[in-house]
Amino acid sequence: MPNALEKRFETARYNADIVTPVAAESVWEKRISNHVAYALLMYTGLQIFVVMQAIRGDGASILPYMGLVALVGIVIPLCRRVEKRWQRLARSGASEAELGRAYRGDRLGIWLFAIGFPFGFVALLKGLSALI
Repeated sequence: MPNALEKRFETARYNADIVTPVAAESVWEKRISNHVAYALLMYTGLQIFVVMQAIRGDGASILPYMGLVALVGIVIPLCRRVEKRWQRLARSGASEAELGRAYRGDRLGIWLFAIGFPFGFVALLKGLSALI
């Protein structure tokens, strides 16, 4: 009669035969993932310190904070989509030159959005409040 430890090892061996191993993450995926993570931190910080200062009202309302959570929550799926794109690109067999061009373009887009969107959002809010 097998003991509990032998049963666990047998289960692990059985599962190892069923599950297909995931390909190791490529250098390109790691690089773009790092940029996405740092840009998300920058975006969130700018949302807190720039946008919150612009929309802060006189009363103690929770609405600006809910808006902050919504704006950050909208961006997270976009970041995941960029990472998924790079998983596909890295495994597509594209040349290093093609991956390099795509990487530079995506990196520029990520950082322009992370830095530009909070300031653009504040400009839009200020413009709308000037019209009203």
